[in-house]
Amino acid sequence: LDLNAMDFATAREVAKAINSAKGAGTAQAMDGRVVQVKMPADAADRVGFLADIENLGLELAKPAAKVVLNPRTGSVVINESVTLGTCAVAHGALTVTVASTPVISQPNALSGGQTVQAEKVDIAITQQGGALMQLPPGAKLADVVKALNALGATPLDLLAILQAMKSAGALNAEIEVI
Repeated sequence: LDLNAMDFATAREVAKAINSAKGAGTAQAMDGRVVQVKMPADAADRVGFLADIENLGLELAKPAAKVVLNPRTGSVVINESVTLGTCAVAHGALTVTVASTPVISQPNALSGGQTVQAEKVDIAITQQGGALMQLPPGAKLADVVKALNALGATPLDLLAILQAMKSAGALNAEIEVI
């Protein structure tokens, strides 16, 4: 089997699923892309074997943090693993302020519930002055991108801002420009 993208965790999980379904030693992850599978010797059994393993369920880990940008179309795709560190950003006349406030929710006494922490994000956008904006740690990149798009930022503006955030160490993700 040859996976579309290099991912050691996925290759390991594919081999594990095949070995669980077809017996230990049937599959072995060779690297992050290739899983070597021992096929049945009889050609008639191979179709059934492949049919069995092609629909096996996998428990996959979260993907690596990644932002994919297409400046030509203005498309921005952000996966769930992307996070931001504290930073301040100014770009031309675009200003976005993202404030992230922790909110604690406690259950009633004796209810058996658990205390949980969530984030309340407030976004204010303006299009004048070119002021410096500060982004607190934990701010969601999706909120920043949404605010910049609502303000009329071009795909090239967005690309420049995200690349600057990455260079400054505030964007915890890989950037891919297609």
